[in-house]
Amino acid sequence: MDRGTVGSANRGRLQVEVRTEGRSEVVKPAGELDHHTADLLRTPLEEALARGRSRLVIDCSELEFCDSTGLNVLLAARLQADAAGGGVHLAGLLPVVARVLEITGAEAVFTVHESLEAALAD
Repeated sequence: MDRGTVGSANRGRLQVEVRTEGRSEVVKPAGELDHHTADLLRTPLEEALARGRSRLVIDCSELEFCDSTGLNVLLAARLQADAAGGGVHLAGLLPVVARVLEITGAEAVFTVHESLEAALAD
């Protein structure tokens, strides 16, 4: 399995790690995804897509909060990945983030997995 760390970023309340695992680009946001931190997630997602990595796995196991701006970042990445023949897979959602997706109906447009391992195996 191809494993290479691509990078990481940190802006106080949000840290984002990015790595390649096989055919997937794994992006792991940890902390709070909101108006002030959204670019920390948006940038690596856009960079992955620009490099032709259209299968994005977002490991949400440490994402403690997501507001509408964060949700819009995820939705924009999904549209771009779908257009490139890939997709966005969400893994390990904590209840508070799962609730945001449920309330907004966004859970219907993402492939959601119980764990990172399940997302990578799909």
